[in-house]
Amino acid sequence: MIAGGLPAQVTVWLHLAATLVMVGVIWYVQLVHYPLMARVATASFPEFHHEHTRRTAWVVIGPMLVEAATAGLLVMPGVETVPRTLAAVGLLLVLAIWVSTFAVQVPLHGRLARGFDAIAHRRLVSTNWVRTACWSVRGVLA
Repeated sequence: MIAGGLPAQVTVWLHLAATLVMVGVIWYVQLVHYPLMARVATASFPEFHHEHTRRTAWVVIGPMLVEAATAGLLVMPGVETVPRTLAAVGLLLVLAIWVSTFAVQVPLHGRLARGFDAIAHRRLVSTNWVRTACWSVRGVLA
């Protein structure tokens, strides 16, 4: 057992599942969804963006929270199912993803929520590669 009362193996499997879900989501968003935003009609973009944000939240909030919680649990003393260095690197990558999300992508989405902005859109696509890379590495580590 580890903190939170979960058996260590269950924590590892939950962590793997949440991470792999997010790896798939981030690659889809990076290669398909974000680029297609530029093709939405200007008049309907605010409504489109609102729906994008609302629907995406339903898909990502659960896995992101599970991933972060389990990443934290896996670095705790007494968890021998995962090499400590891998767990620590994984947790640092989770932190990088969350910082990027809330310091970069969320503000850019705030600009886009008011209407399509080509500069904000380009920055969203280009800066999202940081999260795509971090989640991809996390997928390999997990």
